[in-house]
Amino acid sequence: MNSFLIVRLGALGDIVHAIPVAAALRRAFPSARIDWLVGSRQREFLDLVPVVDRRLVIRERDAGAGRSYLSAMGELRRHRYDVVFDLQGLLKSAVLARAAGAARVVGFSTPYLRERLARLFYTDAYDPGGRGMYDPDSTLHVVQANLGMLTVIGLTSQVAEFPIERIDSAGAREIRGRVGSRYALLNPGAAWPNKRWPADRFGALALELRAQHGLTSLVCWGPGEESLARDVVQASSGAAVLAPATSIADLVSLIGTAAVMVSGDTGPAHIAAALGTPLVGIYGPTRPARNGPWAPDDVTVSRSDACQCHHLRRCRAARWCLLDIPASEVANAVDRRLAAAAR
Repeated sequence: MNSFLIVRLGALGDIVHAIPVAAALRRAFPSARIDWLVGSRQREFLDLVPVVDRRLVIRERDAGAGRSYLSAMGELRRHRYDVVFDLQGLLKSAVLARAAGAARVVGFSTPYLRERLARLFYTDAYDPGGRGMYDPDSTLHVVQANLGMLTVIGLTSQVAEFPIERIDSAGAREIRGRVGSRYALLNPGAAWPNKRWPADRFGALALELRAQHGLTSLVCWGPGEESLARDVVQASSGAAVLAPATSIADLVSLIGTAAVMVSGDTGPAHIAAALGTPLVGIYGPTRPARNGPWAPDDVTVSRSDACQCHHLRRCRAARWCLLDIPASEVANAVDRRLAAAAR
């Protein structure tokens, strides 16, 4: 086998969780071509993954999306891949994977697909076991599920590697000049509203981090999240500093040098886990066993057992489960994580 294609269009955290597949392929087939079909919004991050040879970019949500899909299909077919891996499990990703014309198109078995019709486009299906993607009793992390797909081609890889370039960008250096070399990174945003711990509690946490550990908290934010980040800073009584708009390279650099990061289940948290930055994750509608950090010393504060809206983007319960997590509980989790890092 000389050429592989990974199909994982987004989102950022899911891209991070798929990187070990590319790393395992590169280790097993050092001379092979490994391409990745990715959405345009995630291209900037994937540029930091050196084991990928070529990033094939598709525009998903603008006026030219239809033309972009047709163009991508034509380009994929020209590359003549030996094996295509669809790690997304959507109908559109399966169609694109099959459009490459490879002899083998590998995806997950039906219970693990977000859209079950995707199975019709695979020549091989990998079954991770259990009752499916949202099995409440499953302890299989999504990273291990992704790596398991490689067994279809006879490749077994138990160790997850995350080759991500850390660029010491000018933007990151300027920000560290404002907050110092030792800082906490707070990430209050998330694509799902019910993954966002309240801003006032992030602010209270920043006060605790300054009082107990002498840490200034840097509050990062992504598109559409600046007002939320400002609310955190306002609630912190001067213990937190608002980060300016950052590039992905800036963000990766800042995550990589933080003393600790506190975040909900979202892309920057998964970057922190991949880089080995000490992490405290806050979980509710998703389960830490499936989506959480994998380093033994990382800590999660979770209400997933009580959540009534698992894997739903908006809370439908009478009470939002993350409201039951006080700032003191997260501060205690940070204490434990920093103590482990010191050891």
